[in-house]
Order: sequence, then structure tokens, then C-alpha cells
Amino acid sequence: VQLQASGGGTVQDGDSLRLSCTLSGRTFDKYAEGWFRQAPGKEREFVAGISWSGSSTRYADSVKGRFTISRDNAKNTLYLQMNNLRPTDTAVYFCAASRTWSQDTVLISPYDYWGQGTQVTVSS
Repeated sequence: VQLQASGGGTVQDGDSLRLSCTLSGRTFDKYAEGWFRQAPGKEREFVAGISWSGSSTRYADSVKGRFTISRDNAKNTLYLQMNNLRPTDTAVYFCAASRTWSQDTVLISPYDYWGQGTQVTVSS
């Protein structure tokens, strides 16, 4: 399984970005997926997750109401729409795939496959 994230960039405070992540090598809709991020000097943290069907989602408190995770199984693609971006959202964003969907989805350990990361920089 390979994951390829894209869509990062440098934006201003309050702007929007949409990240994409394509999965290849396996059946896309058999995996729950998530977005994580890692800022310089900090640990990788959960941002958002979505179940196989897309009917269930979870968000970190810091992004609720601003970010939306979605997926298009026909295109094997995962999305993260990020609105009202803040400088504190600056990080490398990673997509990941998991064979399970549970309360542990907010943790790193359930994820079997990871993309290479895409940089998001929000300037004030």
C-alpha cells in the first residue's frame, strides 16, 4: 500500500487549503483513514479520521468546525478541507490508513500505512 499526500503550501491566516491523499496497491474502501500533523519540535498528533464508508468521522478539538475530512472511494482519494487556517496549524500533514475503525483511531498505533507528508505553513 502506498499513500501520496499533496496540496500543502504557504497561506495567510484565515485562508483555506485542501489536502489530498491517494492510496494505491489495495482496495481503498477497506481502510479507515486519518490525517495527522507534526510541527517542528512536537510530537505527531491526530487531526481527523474517517471510517471505511465515510459515514463516521472524528476530529481533534483544535480543528473542529474548521476542518472537514472526506473520501471518494471511486477515486481512491482522501481529502482534508482546511478553512480559517491559523499559524498554529503550521505543520507537516500526513495521511494514514488503518484496517480498523475504533476509539483508538485517534492514536498513531492502529495505522498500518503512512504517506510522506505535505507541508502546510500559515503566516500571520
